[in-house]
Amino acid sequence: MSEYPFFTHRECEWFPCHEGIDPNDFNCLFCFCPLYLLGPDCGGDFYYAENGTKCCEHCTRMHVRDVGTTIVQKMLFEKDEKEESAEQDSQDELV
Repeated sequence: MSEYPFFTHRECEWFPCHEGIDPNDFNCLFCFCPLYLLGPDCGGDFYYAENGTKCCEHCTRMHVRDVGTTIVQKMLFEKDEKEESAEQDSQDELV
């Protein structure tokens, strides 16, 4: 991937939804974080609110300009690994 996925949605009512990033470098590609469901293993700056909800208001990980490339590559790599593992499991069942 020579070009990294990036766009800024300046017209969004919530823009910028996180402080601390230059608006010209604010990446809106992952408006909803694909790592959210990883819970404490997401690697971001979050906390759990009193009601148990994961709160990511201080996390800027997904909004840094060039993080899109890293995340997309990671997602594709994990997809390939899962497919290879499933294929291996199918072959093992035949033996």
